Amino acid sequence: METMKAVRFHTYGGPEVLVYEDAPKPEPAAGEVLVKVHATSVNPVDCKGRAGHLRILSEYPLPFISGSDVSGVVESTGAGVTKWKSGDEVYGRADLWCPGAYAEYITMREGEIAYKPKKLDHIHSAAIPLAGLTAWQALFDSADLKPGQKVLIQAAAGGVGHLAIQLAKLKELYVAGTASGRNQEFLKQLGCDQPINYETTRFEDVVHDFDAVIESIGGEVRDRSWKVLKKGGILVALIGPQPSQDDAKQYGVRATIIWVQPKPDQLAEIANLADAGRVRPEIAAVFPLREAAKAQQMSETEHVRGKIVLQVV
Repeated sequence: METMKAVRFHTYGGPEVLVYEDAPKPEPAAGEVLVKVHATSVNPVDCKGRAGHLRILSEYPLPFISGSDVSGVVESTGAGVTKWKSGDEVYGRADLWCPGAYAEYITMREGEIAYKPKKLDHIHSAAIPLAGLTAWQALFDSADLKPGQKVLIQAAAGGVGHLAIQLAKLKELYVAGTASGRNQEFLKQLGCDQPINYETTRFEDVVHDFDAVIESIGGEVRDRSWKVLKKGGILVALIGPQPSQDDAKQYGVRATIIWVQPKPDQLAEIANLADAGRVRPEIAAVFPLREAAKAQQMSETEHVRGKIVLQVV
């Protein structure tokens, strides 16, 4: 059996359970491609899965390889794959419950990938898929926002938030965003119309009658977010638990939660925007694959601006 280097966890726990080791190299089944991973990024869901917080949904087959963001090169294809060939540069979001991208190779369904942005390297391309798809689907699929409407993006300097600002401005939305004081200038550079320093200002005091809130924090931030929506507006939650329908009804608004879907047409459109210089991910830090534990520790303990990336090749 051929092997590859990968980062796996054999038991649930803190970042220290991640082990850089040899693992079986996967083979593409029918309808799959084998991708040589050049880079992947660290997402909060990676940390939650490793810590065991997703066990209420499903158990991982241990030992398990984390990581759902991929930028790399097609190595080979399984039976029935016609769109992709060896050497194609691709990026995409892998299935959360299948062995992931913290590895030298990953198998993915052919519908989970698109051609990577030509003008971005693998580091920047790997920062896009999960966060970019989440932002796109929250703004345009779930909230169905149109030019001229207003959206409040919570945690606007984070992985999803900073891409959501850029996508929202391309659709001519008015954007307010919350972030720490040190990130206020960053929000302005992204095009945010109304940066809000959550350290000094309660967002509900300065935001009123908005069409949507993109909410990724939960708890009391979610509770306060209802107040900024206009009648008929919508709160789109990016994390569980499900937003309260009773609260939504009380405020005369709608509420939903997003479970991001791997949509290659959306990835292709984001890649085109990146190539046109209209969308660019912010990279907070780059770690070699063997230091995945340090990368996840940073993700869990710091307010990260943009994305943390693991370089594989």
